[in-house]
Amino acid sequence: MANKAPANFDVYFDSFPETTQVILQQIRTQIQAFAPEAKEVISYAIPSYKLPEGYLIHFAAYKNHIGIYPAPTQHPEFEILFTGYKTGKGTVQIPLDQPFPTALLDKILKHRLQALKNKPVK
Repeated sequence: MANKAPANFDVYFDSFPETTQVILQQIRTQIQAFAPEAKEVISYAIPSYKLPEGYLIHFAAYKNHIGIYPAPTQHPEFEILFTGYKTGKGTVQIPLDQPFPTALLDKILKHRLQALKNKPVK
């Protein structure tokens, strides 16, 4: 049976070791400061922030890293910024044994917000 999605961010955070919880809370605080109008939701069983235009960002904790989705890994301006991180199509993995790159998260958030604003209306 698949794992049940957590009820909210706090329940999700509490399922990880305290050191990981600190990083998750730091990410939460940073996103809230960047986009206070974004709503906290659980989507795909992970913490996500949603704006009226669409999802701003998703993030998830794992044993050894934090995943940030979507990340502009295919965008040329971000190529050098992602050096040293494992990436995939639309994701970047931030190792838990390194300081969390708050400046990188800010740049990802700015990029995502701009992408949402430029998104065609359906």
